[in-house]
Amino acid sequence: MTPKRITGSDFEALLARLPGALDLEATARASGALKRRRGVPSATNLLRLALGYAVCGMSLRDAAAWAEIGEIAKVSDVALLNRLRKAAVWLGQIVGSILAARMGPAGNQRRWRLVDATTLSCPGSRSTDWRVHVSCTLGPQPRIEQVELTDGRGSESLSRFTYGPGDIGVCDRGYAKAGDLARHRACGADVIVRTGWNCVRLRQLDGRSFDLFAALDAIPHDGVADLPVAVALDRANTQLLPMRLIVKRLSAAEAERCRQRAQRKSRKQGKALQPQTLQAAGYVLILTSLDVAQFSAADILAIYRLRWQIELLFKRLKSLLHLDELPAKDPDLARCWIYAKLIAALLLEEVAGPFLDSPPSSAHAAAAFPLAPPALAA
Repeated sequence: MTPKRITGSDFEALLARLPGALDLEATARASGALKRRRGVPSATNLLRLALGYAVCGMSLRDAAAWAEIGEIAKVSDVALLNRLRKAAVWLGQIVGSILAARMGPAGNQRRWRLVDATTLSCPGSRSTDWRVHVSCTLGPQPRIEQVELTDGRGSESLSRFTYGPGDIGVCDRGYAKAGDLARHRACGADVIVRTGWNCVRLRQLDGRSFDLFAALDAIPHDGVADLPVAVALDRANTQLLPMRLIVKRLSAAEAERCRQRAQRKSRKQGKALQPQTLQAAGYVLILTSLDVAQFSAADILAIYRLRWQIELLFKRLKSLLHLDELPAKDPDLARCWIYAKLIAALLLEEVAGPFLDSPPSSAHAAAAFPLAPPALAA
């Protein structure tokens, strides 16, 4: 069966999912994406060109030919290259507008926020050339709420996102940084973050030294500990951030697999493996600011295990939208391509949302995902 051709009316239906307050023509002019209309008659056509090039996997030459046949634009592949390079900032603004329309006030309800980043490489590169930082909701159907695109030097950081009272960030050990945790807590937000033995400097609540490995040795086989600790924010240990350290001791088989993984990573990076790393590999270490009266250690461990949802989100972006097949080395063209992919992903979420939230899917999702955070105190 021949696949259905995407027509102009289909594209218009997709554009209807954009925020009503977004003026494509005005923003395209203001950003410099459409200063001259020679060959490209409108901002809508320029957006369709960008989506066709990025989402449909066409080369610049193929995209130019497709645009002329479809009476979308009349440009050469070189002219299209220049148009798309200048449209990168504008496409990023469109991504921001879609996400801004999604963000609403938390009210008196806590919001779970998964945070992570995925890496992209240019053609022929084996290093990290781009990093897409994402914050999404935690629930039966995760939705992207915040995005930031950086080059490969942009590190993972909680400070890249906006949080407020009621938000609970759930993130991996790359986000266990003392300064970021302090700023996150200063906004009134809570955090569940995995950590390592040397990610942050831990102290007792009164500032005295905290012997992490003595505490780890005291945990029985397959046991769980909930330890009150403080994260030191300065070298003098005068500024302390109270936290809870949740520790789960892994089984002997799980610990051995983690140690082997650490050894393979150290050999790959050409670094010497420290003995403390091998010892800590037998444990899961999680820092959290959540109140022990509301969330037990078992609750924190169960919630952290749900972090796999954002990993699945990245897997969908790469396996279905081919986000990992970046064809461009030019930075501006690469940004254009990535933002166009993100626009497509966000619009597809808008289309799929009503189907997933309607019966009988909604009832099954609610039964399978009974996570209900308590409301904030009035």
